[in-house]
Amino acid sequence: MAQNNRSGGSRAGISDVASLAGVSQGTVSNVLNHPDRVTAETRARVVRAMQMLNYVPNGLARSLAAGTSTAIGLVVTDLSNSLFIDIARGAERAAELTGVNLMLANSDGRLDRESSYLTLFAQSQFAGILMTLNDEHHFAAIAAMSTGTTPLVMLNFDAPSTRFCSVSVDNELGGYLAAQHLIDLGRRRLVFVGGPDELKPVQERGRGFRRALRERGLSSVRELMPERINRADGWQIGSDLAAAVAAGEVDGIFASSDLLAAGIMQAFASSPGISVPDDVAIVGYDNNQAAWDSPTPITTISQPGEAVGSIGAELVQEEAAARNGGHEHRSVILAPELIVRRSTSSTAEVDGSLEPAF
Repeated sequence: MAQNNRSGGSRAGISDVASLAGVSQGTVSNVLNHPDRVTAETRARVVRAMQMLNYVPNGLARSLAAGTSTAIGLVVTDLSNSLFIDIARGAERAAELTGVNLMLANSDGRLDRESSYLTLFAQSQFAGILMTLNDEHHFAAIAAMSTGTTPLVMLNFDAPSTRFCSVSVDNELGGYLAAQHLIDLGRRRLVFVGGPDELKPVQERGRGFRRALRERGLSSVRELMPERINRADGWQIGSDLAAAVAAGEVDGIFASSDLLAAGIMQAFASSPGISVPDDVAIVGYDNNQAAWDSPTPITTISQPGEAVGSIGAELVQEEAAARNGGHEHRSVILAPELIVRRSTSSTAEVDGSLEPAF
């Protein structure tokens, strides 16, 4: 059987299997994708030929031939943010329970990469696609690209249920909880540090923050809107606010991301005479590594990232299973949670249950 030792170490193909088994390539394809169409005797002969040739079927080619796939794609906004790692982990666990593989892609918040991955996963005939978004412009562009052929579920974005399933977090409630916590601590001279106007979650967090203040009779609040919501932007804002904090003009800050909060904390740490939380209490948002790894652990609004990913994976598989109709899009909105740490209370214990295990 010379066929078992292929020259140059080249990989056996479906034509080699067909030749050795004495059948057509179509029969080999049926053995792989539709075994019920082939007699037991022929199946055994083809399988024997595969074993002799060490033939490994190409999973993507098989899925394309069958018109289906056992994979779903997940496009996340930023893998440097542990929130999106949590979302990926939750989606992977839910997919694994049903024997589905998860393919992960990182867009770095770039629309061109989001569009490219959407096209790639659709052309590869994945069973469905999950995509994290936080930008209205990006959502409009992705929605326009979607043909509806491949199920697409939006994560971290409350999309219109007339077109898509989505899983998001109630960001307005999160902003409300942050303001309520600061006010309950007796803080009255507050600052909201937001971000770019196009970031829908940031807008919603600010709206909730302002609503809590109005309900408590505090109608005025200083608002700062950096171009980004990263640590460097927080450091610059902290440097700009240091004098106002030292003068007693600011005693509480809500930052729309933990990275912003961490940068603000760093700036205050290098400013003599400013003590956190004695002089100023700081609340972040996300409960990511920037919060729990900070020298002074940061009080934050925790998002249930794993639940977002898990529910999203379930929704996209439900939609894929109902391709012939009967599927009704759903918008699932989850509640965030206040996690109190030492940036607002010097006696607070760090909640170890929410820190990563190493």
